[in-house]
Amino acid sequence: MPNNAPPRWDRKMQQRLARGEAAALGELYDRFASLVHSQAHRMLDDETAADLVTREVFGYVWENPDAYDPKQGSMRSWVARLTHRQSVRRLREEDSLPGGTDEETGAAAGAGLEERVRRATAAARADYIVASMPAPLRAALELAYMQRRDYRQTAADLGVTEDEARRRLRLGLQLLSTAHTRPLEGSSPPGYGRPL
Repeated sequence: MPNNAPPRWDRKMQQRLARGEAAALGELYDRFASLVHSQAHRMLDDETAADLVTREVFGYVWENPDAYDPKQGSMRSWVARLTHRQSVRRLREEDSLPGGTDEETGAAAGAGLEERVRRATAAARADYIVASMPAPLRAALELAYMQRRDYRQTAADLGVTEDEARRRLRLGLQLLSTAHTRPLEGSSPPGYGRPL
């Protein structure tokens, strides 16, 4: 089996969805709904819009299970990309509602929207990175940054050495730093350009 082969669960899930197994959609929803909803909410800052994006993403997955390409990454990553794309689409639709703006004001609003999309994208990517990182790294970051513990207190709370606590924090921060350096919407990998 090649190194880049998707996990068995992803392959089986895609096959089950392609066969139209409603139980597979329920299992997928149970596994990823909180990820989808929190990412959409983080980007849109609107509970109702996040609920709608969640329904749209899972509706798309149900209707297009073959759109998932295991060669491009895990199903979790695919679902996160679909969520991002749909959230950005909603932000842009919201911005393009008729408002009678002149050309200069419209250009400034467009630049403001793109900045909002960039910030929301980076924030959602950071959330996804934290949720996806190994539990030991996530626990160290949560103690250090959410509960304001220094590395010594983090080490004591986790029952690890101070060197290990520093290592976990450093790795966690290195992963988080990629949230601002990844390509933005519109430059997704081949095979993911299909509209949602």
